[in-house]
Amino acid sequence: MVSDFFMENKIFQKFIDSPIGWLELKSTANSVISISFVEKSGINSAILPNIIQQTEFQLHGYFEGKRKIFNLKLNPDGTEFQKNVWKWVAKINFGRTASYLDIALKTGSSKNTRAVGMANGKNPIPIIIPCHRIISTSGKLTGYAGGLNRKRWLLQHEMQFSENNDLLF
Repeated sequence: MVSDFFMENKIFQKFIDSPIGWLELKSTANSVISISFVEKSGINSAILPNIIQQTEFQLHGYFEGKRKIFNLKLNPDGTEFQKNVWKWVAKINFGRTASYLDIALKTGSSKNTRAVGMANGKNPIPIIIPCHRIISTSGKLTGYAGGLNRKRWLLQHEMQFSENNDLLF
């Protein structure tokens, strides 16, 4: 059907306010493709698929400290290496951190730390693919596409609602 084809290939967007500022959610009819930090709200798509509504609902639960695991179909655009990095980043539990070296070792080589950092910085679905949980080997906070203040807020938020109190930063 033409309408099914149109819906499947259409990009939908919704802007939501959050404790760390405005977020722009983008999806296809069936999967989340990006979450962006934006300065202000924009125009929401006239029709919003269930995946956008579920993303908003789950993000609100996360910000309220009630949700620690997201259950959404994701389809981030990236290279195979980036997708591999994001797969490992997505496995870091709520309230925990890992280093760039930890992820580099999971992706095949301790020499990949710079490449892991670059892939982490290009993560199109922050918060849900929790790139804020990646820190330096020394425990310092380093780069975050949303800014270090947001990264710090997200880590402190998770520490507040986690049984784990040994975040390194």
